[in-house]
Amino acid sequence: MTTDTTTESPEAASVPPPGAAPAPKRAAHGRRRLLTRRDRFTLALMAGVPTVLHVALVWVTALASIALAFTTWDGIGFDSIKWVGLENFKQLFNDNPQFWPAVQHNIIWFVVLILIPTPLGLFLAVQLDKNIRFSRVYQTAFFLPVVISMACIGFVWQLVYNPDTGLINSLIGANKPGHYIDWIGDPDLNLWAVLVAASWRHTGYMMILYLAGLKGVDPSLREASALDGANEWQTFKDVIFPTLRPTNTVVLVVTIIEALRAFDLVFVFNKGAQGTELLSILVTNNIIGESSRIGYGSAIAVVLLVISLVVIVPYLVATFRKERRS
Repeated sequence: MTTDTTTESPEAASVPPPGAAPAPKRAAHGRRRLLTRRDRFTLALMAGVPTVLHVALVWVTALASIALAFTTWDGIGFDSIKWVGLENFKQLFNDNPQFWPAVQHNIIWFVVLILIPTPLGLFLAVQLDKNIRFSRVYQTAFFLPVVISMACIGFVWQLVYNPDTGLINSLIGANKPGHYIDWIGDPDLNLWAVLVAASWRHTGYMMILYLAGLKGVDPSLREASALDGANEWQTFKDVIFPTLRPTNTVVLVVTIIEALRAFDLVFVFNKGAQGTELLSILVTNNIIGESSRIGYGSAIAVVLLVISLVVIVPYLVATFRKERRS
């Protein structure tokens, strides 16, 4: 008794019998769905609007300021723009008695910010990084001046420096007739008084930057340093601080920018007069002041731009080269 068995190959089994309808094709797995027209419009809108605003408000205005620095313009009609070449810069360097004091004040502003609130912010960050009790409360308290506008800070410190009812004069007994200390009106004191208010705010800014950098330090570095017998100061100086090089770069750039763009705090105090002249104040007074010398004010703005680039660009290039080599 014999039994016949037939074995079909996979190719034969996959072929449909004659007359049968072909099997529907399956969609390829992993194939991405194409964006619809609405999706493309939404993405273009989300990316295009910020780009257009950035180009229009930053790059176009910057290039326009550079071009206007070589012209004279009163702001009334484009036909009144006249090319004068380097005449605005010659007047600025030779005939403006407020220019060089303003440059000096901006330099003093930077030196004070880098020497006082920056180390203080680093100290606070190191202490808060130890996870002490109520560290969140302390962080909020120290960072609160940063989220407050500089104009509001100026009004608050005006009350502190008030000759008659201010906190400082009341504490030192200088709020009596004949013994007043005019912290804002005295040209020998007002710049330092404004710098105290600026340092109060800048300390919280530096604290947050350094605290973020400390949170990124590998804990194994601290453990290895402790096993080697290093104390807390040696660990910070030889292990922790060198790892904060990227943070130090950010801190330096931010401090330079803060020193060069300082405006609103001084303007609230005494509008940049009587010993508190700054380059930003001179730019504003010439562009939107009564004289409306837009070309001359743009020349001051170009000088401010060149100073910032001369200081920031070489340092960033050197820093990035060191990081690539390492």
